[in-house]
Amino acid sequence: MLKKYALYLFRWQMSTPILAVVIALFPVKNEWISAIVANLIGGLIFFWVDRLIFRQQYIFDVWSVEEDVTCADCGTVCRGYRLVKSKTYDKTNDKNPKFRCESCSKKKYDSIKNK
Repeated sequence: MLKKYALYLFRWQMSTPILAVVIALFPVKNEWISAIVANLIGGLIFFWVDRLIFRQQYIFDVWSVEEDVTCADCGTVCRGYRLVKSKTYDKTNDKNPKFRCESCSKKKYDSIKNK
């Protein structure tokens, strides 16, 4: 988070030249109007930069749990688990999700994490 904050502060400082140039060169001599125009121009530019800086990252794995399912690996009827999303894995739109018992789910999870 500290890295993102430092990057954001640097980005914030990069908006200063835009503000200064627009205020200096804008034909209207009213500083308030010049500042508003400069901030609008900066917003058009830095919205995209801020999106890159604050892109959502997955901190936790997302799991789905259901009762009374048949394990896709061993066939046991039990509480079923499936990993839906992690940093390198995404099955959010899986039309045929495969649930596994706790033991088989751990094996599958370890195989995904070791890739």
